[in-house]
Amino acid sequence: MTVETMDHLWIDRFLDYLAIEKGLSRNTLDSYSGDIRRFLGFLEESRIQGLEKVSKLDILTFLVALRKEGLSERSVARLQVTLRNLYRFLIEENLLDENPLGALESPKLAKKLPHVLSEEEVERLLDQPDPTRPLGLRDRTMLEVLYATGLRVSEMISLRLDQVDLEVGCVRILGKGDRERIVPIGEVAQTFLRAYLDEGRRQILKGRVSTYVFVNPRAGKMTRQGFWKITKKYGLRAGIRGKLTPHTLRHSFATHLLDRGADLRSVQALLGHVDISTTQIYTHVSRERLKTLHRKHHPRA
Repeated sequence: MTVETMDHLWIDRFLDYLAIEKGLSRNTLDSYSGDIRRFLGFLEESRIQGLEKVSKLDILTFLVALRKEGLSERSVARLQVTLRNLYRFLIEENLLDENPLGALESPKLAKKLPHVLSEEEVERLLDQPDPTRPLGLRDRTMLEVLYATGLRVSEMISLRLDQVDLEVGCVRILGKGDRERIVPIGEVAQTFLRAYLDEGRRQILKGRVSTYVFVNPRAGKMTRQGFWKITKKYGLRAGIRGKLTPHTLRHSFATHLLDRGADLRSVQALLGHVDISTTQIYTHVSRERLKTLHRKHHPRA
């Protein structure tokens, strides 16, 4: 078996590991695969015989070449992370003893601020579904719950009936790392959720049984793709310009709480963030929003 064939075999195993053990999405796997193909092309051009022969100097040469090609710092950083993870895998599989990227620092990149909707845009979005129809009531309820709780989309579509307590007005969420948190729903979202559970969901199921709160006409649970299409459809109807995804409502939930005086630790708990530094990006969003409002409305801005 040639060195090139061995490299491709190990890379296939690495991608399988990411898919099965880490549960990465197809888009993320495609990004990893593209990054590694680029690196293999560099090895071939440099006449480096196999992944195990790569040195720290080779990695640095590769990264410098990428920058000279005009690749952005963010893309170079992503490639560096890809290679670091690949070599960690090869070490775990006992192919190598040392990671050539071990002592190489990753670039410090400024975090990109998330896109958020204004409160008025959220109201327009929520008003689009027709709650007099079963599917419209379901859609309105999903949007209301997502904005009221800041759940991740995966958490919302996986929400089961036994996780909802309308008497107390909260949902019990099992988030990343199997960490449980209790999130209040809010009166408006409770009203729609109660109506949906009493009427809309029953009409959608037509006698069939499901443990999930949000279901489709086939009695299956709502999918990420399905909810993304729903959000996009109502966003267009509401005349919302720019990127709009279900995650935008989570960003808007956190930002609007901070805009209205919520403390950072409380928002961290509601979002299910382990590290408060992840939540702190919303404070930057709030400051930028205040600056924009000041520039727009103050006579001497």
